[in-house]
Amino acid sequence: MKLIRILARHSIVPLLACAALSHTPAALAAGPAQKADGVDVFADHCAVCHAVPSDEKIPPVDALMKMDANKIVSALTDGPMRLEGKKLTPAQRTAVAEFLSGGKVKETVVSTSDICKANPAITDPAGKPMWTGWGRTVENTRHQPDPGGLTVTNVPKLKLKWAFGIANTTQMRSQPAVFAGRLFFGSATGVIYSIDARTGCTYWTHKAPAGVRTAISIGKVKEKNGKSGYALYFTDGKAAAHALDAQTGKELWATTVDTHPAAVGTGSPTLYDGTLYVPVTGVSEESTSARPDYECCTFRGSVTALDAETGTVKWKHYTVPKPEPRGKSSTGKQLWGPAGVGIWSAPTVDPKRGLLYVGTGNAYAGPPVKTNDAVLALDLKTGKMKWSKQLLAKDIWIFGCDPSTTGGDKNASENPNCPKDIGPDFDIAASPILTKTSQGRDVLIITQKSGMGFELDPEHDGKVIWQYHWGPGSPKGGVWGASTDGTNAYFGVAGQDQPNPGGLRAINLVSGQQAWFAPPQKTLCKRSPSCGPLQAAAITTIPGVVFSGSQDGGMRAYAARNGKLIWTFDTNQTFDTINGVKAHGGSIDGPGPVVAGGMLYVTSGNGGYFGRPGNVLLAFTVDEKYIFRNPGVRLIADVWKFLLRSPHNR
Repeated sequence: MKLIRILARHSIVPLLACAALSHTPAALAAGPAQKADGVDVFADHCAVCHAVPSDEKIPPVDALMKMDANKIVSALTDGPMRLEGKKLTPAQRTAVAEFLSGGKVKETVVSTSDICKANPAITDPAGKPMWTGWGRTVENTRHQPDPGGLTVTNVPKLKLKWAFGIANTTQMRSQPAVFAGRLFFGSATGVIYSIDARTGCTYWTHKAPAGVRTAISIGKVKEKNGKSGYALYFTDGKAAAHALDAQTGKELWATTVDTHPAAVGTGSPTLYDGTLYVPVTGVSEESTSARPDYECCTFRGSVTALDAETGTVKWKHYTVPKPEPRGKSSTGKQLWGPAGVGIWSAPTVDPKRGLLYVGTGNAYAGPPVKTNDAVLALDLKTGKMKWSKQLLAKDIWIFGCDPSTTGGDKNASENPNCPKDIGPDFDIAASPILTKTSQGRDVLIITQKSGMGFELDPEHDGKVIWQYHWGPGSPKGGVWGASTDGTNAYFGVAGQDQPNPGGLRAINLVSGQQAWFAPPQKTLCKRSPSCGPLQAAAITTIPGVVFSGSQDGGMRAYAARNGKLIWTFDTNQTFDTINGVKAHGGSIDGPGPVVAGGMLYVTSGNGGYFGRPGNVLLAFTVDEKYIFRNPGVRLIADVWKFLLRSPHNR
């Protein structure tokens, strides 16, 4: 056993080691009974894929052995391997996780050493600093027009105020919300936190049934006693939407919006006018359905409209028709299609036209549909599709079927589970942005994993106004969000494992031409497949400043006028935390930074296939005396606001 571990960890003969595990488990079953069970579980359920991976996205055993035990359990419970995990008992999931990692599965920690002394009543937040939902507003611009005193002049003076650690996790994918002086955010362990936005002390915690990676939306609701209160909304890893009392954390209701075994909530729910719009995708079916013993494929992407006060379903829209039989697998399993086309991101609301916009991902099985890799416009009241604009046709893709990738299955064409024509897997994983140009024209800004950015016309069924190739496209990872300040659209350059990733581009909203390009910076960690300069995380802007995180663990700020780098913070370090949980930073991916009330909040950590682990939420501010008492800064801030609100004067 120890020899196998050493060989795998040092990649001397990892595939030979895996093959040995898959064929002779009993011979290797030395040591405690729990570890022997782990060997058997791996041999019976995991080795067939991970011993000799058929796709570069499937981690080999040596990569699994570097993962945290809790992360492996999470992947098997409500993550990308949940379909395989459903075949295992909780004890088996624990056993294989501890066998692979060499560590112990730890219980979820919800306690904290820094409880707030009081929990004052949440009052009307009007006029107070706020950022709720994915993009701050339902238009998902990811722009904060009132950053509470932060300007292009004082952002270089940002300093870390406090750090908050999340126990037993290696990935920070839930973007915090700022509301009524509090931060609300979820975690991969399913714990929801309510903490003080200025000090970081904890008001309450709540344990959801599954991990949470969505942002939190917050709104007013009527309580059972008839009084008005506030609720926070999120979706968990088992496709259940939840409403909690913002004051206490008590659950108000929970509604499962999709019962398919692969259904998961990755895109944040959007709250508008008493309705919660909940998107769903099917990560685990995409990752396991090439196996001949699987009935590929039956998952359908969807968005469900729920009554925000009760959680009852108002309507549901599927992105593809109901799957029909399409043949048999090589083992005689019934195959189905069309399937897939999940919605990875938060829906966008267009109040003027009464429409809901969603971006879709690739299909999992044919026949081809016109809704994959597309923007769909749905009626807010009924869910009926008004129009769709497909940006890439026939993108049908699942794990293990692409012979062009490293380790890809050269015999994929003989596997009936696989599509005849393999698509590039270029999802639209980011929310559509609804904004207005300096000429007063409404436009939609779209960014795609293909490396393309688009401006669409919502008045003419999504007609393309301009398109711009912002960088190398890649099927690996995601591209999670652009931003706009009304003058430019800002695109982070991703491109995992592609030439020349990283950097930031500003594209003029009117002309579609590049305003500037900020080249990638020297990486803050040793260059490797999990540490590069790519900037796939969502972008956030304030007047005069663009914030962008990177896989190398850096959070950077750029001048919106010319792309000059004005501030960098290296999160690759261990932090003393306000709540006493050991924490460190890693890759920044997925959610973008949040700005409100003169504070900048950053999550760091992306343990998994495309990044380095971390478990910390960081809060930054400049010297408060400098922001609020220096009249020169007030004057500069006022001038910047005037200029940025008058694009013709810039």
